[in-house]
Amino acid sequence: MPPFDAFLAKRLMAALAGVFAVALALPAPALAQAASGAPAQETMNVGEEPGRVSTDEVVIEDGPFRRQLVFYRTSEAPGTFIIETSERFLYVVLGNNKALRYGIGVGRDGFQWQGLVKITRKLEWPDWTPPPEMIARQPYLPRFMAGGPGNPLGARAMYLGTTVYRIHGTNQPETIGQSISSGCFRLANGDVVDLYSRANVGTKVIIHQAAAL
Repeated sequence: MPPFDAFLAKRLMAALAGVFAVALALPAPALAQAASGAPAQETMNVGEEPGRVSTDEVVIEDGPFRRQLVFYRTSEAPGTFIIETSERFLYVVLGNNKALRYGIGVGRDGFQWQGLVKITRKLEWPDWTPPPEMIARQPYLPRFMAGGPGNPLGARAMYLGTTVYRIHGTNQPETIGQSISSGCFRLANGDVVDLYSRANVGTKVIIHQAAAL
């Protein structure tokens, strides 16, 4: 092959190598679009289902019920959870008169309670089995619901002592700040995921009931 033709051949091979390098660097959907000229279809992540939206990242971003660091005077040890039912807040004691405060939903009238308990169990995306007392009041409820984005217990649950009550997430973040539950304490899913990371089996939880009017 003449020297000039050899030079051109080398340039052509280099150009083709560059094209292949760019193609390999593209994600699969973009590569399909580049090949067909049609818009690439989105692919679902593992564990997602059509028509269901994961809400594990939802947090309360504005207003008094957003998660925030606050001044909080208490003699309780750091790591203690304190629930102020009347305020609709849960505090994680940090020490030095500081606490991390979360907005919560609490029990409706007749379902509020107080006490000193410990977290006895932790679950991610818990199943829900309504207790017989709840089914008696609301017979239309399912007898069992598997954990997932549509489950009313939300992304995480922390079980309180030997009671039927839990601190848990919710797929209805608009209910935070309301008295709407049957005695459990609910947080937006993104907030309960954060709280869950700070909780241990054995964590002390103090519940203060709303003051009587």
